[in-house]
Amino acid sequence: MLDKTEDEKMRAYLLNHFIEQFRGTFFTQVMFADFEKQTHERAEAGEPLDAESLNELYEELFRTYNGPDIVFDDEVKYGWSRIPHFYRAFYVYQYATGFASAIQIATDILAGKEGSLESYKTFLQSGSSDDPLELLKAAGVDLTTPEPVEAAMKKFSELVAELKQL
Repeated sequence: MLDKTEDEKMRAYLLNHFIEQFRGTFFTQVMFADFEKQTHERAEAGEPLDAESLNELYEELFRTYNGPDIVFDDEVKYGWSRIPHFYRAFYVYQYATGFASAIQIATDILAGKEGSLESYKTFLQSGSSDDPLELLKAAGVDLTTPEPVEAAMKKFSELVAELKQL
């Protein structure tokens, strides 16, 4: 059995791991979607898209999404060029919406919300039998409202607060 110190270290490790997964799967993918949206808007407006303009946009977004306290190296601006998902238009947002949906479903199940486990099992069994938004609604997640994203942000804040406390 772990002593309290070892238990706290393990809890801190797991919290940090989940927070990093959250950062990469939610926040980074939202930044990627923002980059993709802005590049398409620029193209539709007739603006030329070259490596220099894409580098500038990506670096600007990276700084905006990561805040002023992070140390940046010059190579950050080239990050857009290593993302193969950009070759399939408007795909990356699905990571963030999927992550927010999973958090809401898991939160409901772990809280013992009545019917949530059964709804989730039905969702898993449904395959592609309906529009994804409708299937998620039946599982208790309505992505047409801000609720799933707000719940995910709340969970993120709780995790960070708990990690700080440890």
